Amino acid sequence: MNKKDFPKIHFYDQDFVDIYDKTWNWLQDYWIDPATGDQSLDGYFIYPTNGEFILDQAESIFSSFFLVYSNRNYPASKNIDYFYERQEENGAIRWKYDAKTNKPITEKNNPEGVGLPLFAWAEFNLYHKSANKRRIKDVMPILQKYMDWLERTFKMQNGLYAVPPESSSMFNAPRKGAYYTVDFNSCMAINAAHMSALGDILNDKDLSFQYKKMYFSLKTRINSLMWDPETGFYHDLDKNEQRLPQKTIAGFWPLMAELPNADKAEQLIAHLSNPKTFGTEHPFPSLSADSPDFKESGEGYKGSVFPQLNFMVIKGLEKYQQYGFARECAIRHLYFILEALSPADTKQKGDLYEAYLPRKEGPASLFRMPSFPKKRHLHSMGLSTIALMIENVIGLNISLPRKTVDWIIPNLEIMGIEKLSLKRNLITILSNKSTRGWEIQMESEKLYYFTINILDQKKKTLPIPSGKCSMLIDKL
Repeated sequence: MNKKDFPKIHFYDQDFVDIYDKTWNWLQDYWIDPATGDQSLDGYFIYPTNGEFILDQAESIFSSFFLVYSNRNYPASKNIDYFYERQEENGAIRWKYDAKTNKPITEKNNPEGVGLPLFAWAEFNLYHKSANKRRIKDVMPILQKYMDWLERTFKMQNGLYAVPPESSSMFNAPRKGAYYTVDFNSCMAINAAHMSALGDILNDKDLSFQYKKMYFSLKTRINSLMWDPETGFYHDLDKNEQRLPQKTIAGFWPLMAELPNADKAEQLIAHLSNPKTFGTEHPFPSLSADSPDFKESGEGYKGSVFPQLNFMVIKGLEKYQQYGFARECAIRHLYFILEALSPADTKQKGDLYEAYLPRKEGPASLFRMPSFPKKRHLHSMGLSTIALMIENVIGLNISLPRKTVDWIIPNLEIMGIEKLSLKRNLITILSNKSTRGWEIQMESEKLYYFTINILDQKKKTLPIPSGKCSMLIDKL
């Protein structure tokens, strides 16, 4: 595959550009036809484990957030469609499938094989990167049946959902006694909010209202039962609705769901810069650093830093307009990824990992489990090296149906993106310093609307005509 096929990024630190390019190049090794085990773009995006080809619901949803930037070299919805095709009569979609046999994989601790419900979030993002309204119309009955199944199977009388903590894949997180988990309930709220937004796109007022009502109902219950004013944090609940003491990274899903008001959000976000809780050198550990179970070696979900959870926290910060802090955290996270890829200790061969140490460079570890963390786990790593790179480090937010590109520039640097395909429109946006001062150069095949926000001091929306054009920042 020719590297020129992918959008090219520009950034002052060439290492960031190199890891972005490498991720795209490595991806082709993970498109596999499960029937033959051969690499094939007609197959699925799979991380092979001990010769097994397992499709994971969370990995498939999360990976769609960076595959949308591949200029259609990789189908962003292929894995997600696999899950839709296996929906059962009762609406159930299980969290994992053996792609060779197409049989669901359940576990003793999670007999229903329920995963975090985030399909609608993924579909909303796919729509804004493809403008394919027809797809929403096609998948909506599947999503509704799925939500009905979750409601019938897991909703309790208090309006919250009781699922096994294993549904979040945080396999060894210290969540003993958790009955109502904060991540699953927040994800139900996220999904409901996006179901409502998809209803709006389809101009279906009843659908939109139904899920908006569900969202607000969950918002009220999560805030009244799971928020602890003393810790300034959201906690899991036991069967008696008592808050459990542990602070895990799951407590940040409410940010992504926009559940906390300004006061609660301020307290919650403060934990992300507090070194005693989640503000460790490598942001953000999966368990609060003041927990008696916290391990500096990571030990799975007892302190390791996981790229997909960092992506969730950073997207949550965006919801509260914390763009500068979100960018700073994304850059710090990427530096730790780069350190582990090219370690100073040259005896050790570096790579990309599924999980990292919270207090220093290098991969996390897990006692008696040498397979942890997985190496080159691109399903989660692409979120950092591609999605965070484009959306938070460079700062671009693109919506095809709205024909808009928003660019938030926290400080003036040489950076931008070249030949990003927006349906049938290739766009280039670069900031450079010329003799006339800071200049933004643009090239596009069709008209779109460009909103630029510089240092929170200058904000302007301009129609960008087809062809080449440039603007001087001083003249804005």
